[in-house]
Amino acid sequence: MNEQDDRLARAREEIAARVASFKATQEKFEREREEYYAATLGKAWSGFNRPSFWS
Repeated sequence: MNEQDDRLARAREEIAARVASFKATQEKFEREREEYYAATLGKAWSGFNRPSFWS
């Protein structure tokens, strides 16, 4: 491999690492949103009793 090929290989590796890092961050955010919903909004909605207007 020549110098240009080495540079391109390093650039591809760096891009792959950045994409993997971005994906991991997005997955972390998704988990945190789901945990927040389960802990906060899910409990709030499960305890919410709507008045029945038809009974």
